[in-house]
Amino acid sequence: MDGTVNARVSPPSDLAAQGRPGLSATRPIYPGKLIAVEGLDGSGKSTQIYLLKRYLELKNLKVSFTEWNSSTIVKDATKRGKKQQLLTATTFCLIHCTDFAHRYERFIVPLLRQGYIVLADRYIFTALARDAVRGCDRDWIRNLYDFAVLPDITFYFDVPLATAMGRILSGRPVLKYHEAGMDLGLSNDLYESFQLFQGRIKEEYSRLAEEYHFTVMDASWPIEAQQQQVRSIVEDRLDLPHFVRKGKIGV
Repeated sequence: MDGTVNARVSPPSDLAAQGRPGLSATRPIYPGKLIAVEGLDGSGKSTQIYLLKRYLELKNLKVSFTEWNSSTIVKDATKRGKKQQLLTATTFCLIHCTDFAHRYERFIVPLLRQGYIVLADRYIFTALARDAVRGCDRDWIRNLYDFAVLPDITFYFDVPLATAMGRILSGRPVLKYHEAGMDLGLSNDLYESFQLFQGRIKEEYSRLAEEYHFTVMDASWPIEAQQQQVRSIVEDRLDLPHFVRKGKIGV
């Protein structure tokens, strides 16, 4: 391990100059900062963002955490649609976007306005990857999420597919139908379908990592080594003293 991190950062204006479709390059000016983590299930991204959250809290910084779980406004419809296998790729995409918009307006933007460091376990790029794999047009998906600001830092935890699969299957002996990508008709075998589905998502993440200049982390490194790199990058790119708490701030 040589301590090198593949950090590729481009200002939002550069993204606009390169003619990227969707995802508005001109973000509102918020006093807060947004850090997102992305990666396959089993990449360890949730562990890393939790450790970063604890580290920032111990430094007495204003920090908030949000993760992409189905909100109450779509959970029932999603559950019924999955049970009856009625969800097309487009329907999936629209439900994901509705779910994210609720999270974005309720739990991300208000905190950014109040000067928090917002840590997001999965952001729009999860939808861009999964919905593209399900067959939705990439430009259409990007335009759908055009309302969302780009993160100040997006960590992508890149892990070999076999490693991610081993981690997931060791703790989750039974896979769900849509989780395994069975709706795509990749294979009649649940576990083979899951592997093929995750492999396609990994390929999509590789495209997104280059397109949006993710900070790419080697997720096969020891947890402590990864976290040390994450903290170093955050401290280098953000003015952390600016976010020190000076009293209670309402949400």
